[in-house]
Amino acid sequence: MKNIRMTFLTFVLMAMSMLTACNNGLEAVDLGLPSGTKWASVNVGAKSPADYGDYFAWGETTPKREYYQENSSTYGKQELNSSVSGNPKYDAATANWGNQWKLPTEKQMVELMKKCKWKRTTQKNSEGKMVKGYKVTGRNGNSIFLPAAGYYDGSDLLGNGSKGYYWSSTPVEGFSTGAYFLDFDSEERNVTGIDRLHSRPRGQSIRPVLAE
Repeated sequence: MKNIRMTFLTFVLMAMSMLTACNNGLEAVDLGLPSGTKWASVNVGAKSPADYGDYFAWGETTPKREYYQENSSTYGKQELNSSVSGNPKYDAATANWGNQWKLPTEKQMVELMKKCKWKRTTQKNSEGKMVKGYKVTGRNGNSIFLPAAGYYDGSDLLGNGSKGYYWSSTPVEGFSTGAYFLDFDSEERNVTGIDRLHSRPRGQSIRPVLAE
């Protein structure tokens, strides 16, 4: 009887955890990754997995009309020399979705890139338009879709429909002007592109992970 009660309690706690993770329509997807990291099903600011969502400069929590070095609040800030993951002052996932969510670290992005199967495909967004991107499938068969949302340089949206750029929480060591991000096109994926060194002002997508 004791074991039955314990099993029931475990089930209830797991159910409560799932409800918490999925409140406000936000779903955390278990991809069966070695780290146990669960990835959000949509970008920050998006209504569906194929929506681009909002764009953020690194370390900022609200989208802007223009993305320049001059209006970046973190460009050249020497004190930001460690991950900002979970810090609502700098983490747009935490600031916009709550403490359950955070920016992925560089390590988590590398894991997503190396431990999942990536397939170039299209999905219909909330407006009924077909959007190019990648279906990312884990070893357990679950998947997420990352749209090729491009990025903002100044007031120009570049590469949308062909490339994707997703921020991590990890700054580039020794460079107070850059941060790591996941970028992809139709042929390759990368987390350590050379342009990360001066990337902080750019407007890029954010795909949160569930906080441990």
